[in-house]
Amino acid sequence: MPLPPAMMKRARDFTGPPAPARPAATVVLLRPSGDAFQVYVLRRMTSMAFGGVYAFPGGTVDPSDRPETLRDDWAARLGVPEEQARAVVGAAARELFEEAGVVLAGPAAEPDRTVADAGDPSWEADRAAVLRRELTMAELLARRGLRLRDDLLLPWARWITPEFEPKRFDTWFFAALLPESQEARDVSGEADRTAWVDPRDSADLPMLPPTRHTLDQIAAAGTIPGVVAASEHRDAARPVMPRIDVAPDGTATLSL
Repeated sequence: MPLPPAMMKRARDFTGPPAPARPAATVVLLRPSGDAFQVYVLRRMTSMAFGGVYAFPGGTVDPSDRPETLRDDWAARLGVPEEQARAVVGAAARELFEEAGVVLAGPAAEPDRTVADAGDPSWEADRAAVLRRELTMAELLARRGLRLRDDLLLPWARWITPEFEPKRFDTWFFAALLPESQEARDVSGEADRTAWVDPRDSADLPMLPPTRHTLDQIAAAGTIPGVVAASEHRDAARPVMPRIDVAPDGTATLSL
């Protein structure tokens, strides 16, 4: 996989040591479209790290990300101790709420239901408070009598940023279906464009290799039931650690 020129230069010039990789989570949000599905993407502002490329909602794990979960196998699925696994799951749900206004939660007494509408002013005020770290997601859900629907997060992959990058992340990718009656909204403050795209028609969108590779894999599943079925066989515990090969002529390529 060829690298952008700026990334090639960083790979050629790198002498070490590598920066630590910060735990992070990102969510590939799906919605039905005919017999297939669309994926929600946002384009990071050019002033940001990795600006100008399309990505999925996501970000780094925060110390407050400690939710109560429905699933009890996250440690095994993500390949880290239980507390850290819950933090990664909490970050995925929080980032999806902060960047797209989507809430993966339902009434505590009715675990099969989801929040029907998270777009009214009270929800927006709570989203802003979570974003400012004045309110944790766990506190928000408890106050509203809700419980995290982490069973709607499908673990897909784990990528660690190459060592030559000055900012590195240990990122878990999840797929999730947009809850019925909710809408994704451009509320991140970090994007200059958001869109629902057919993953089969996204080849012209600039993306970093982990984003592109994950999108291609999910697209290959064909349907939402296909994505759900494929997720059961995905290994999100073993990290993908891309290797950079620099040829004698200075050309750098990415190998998985």
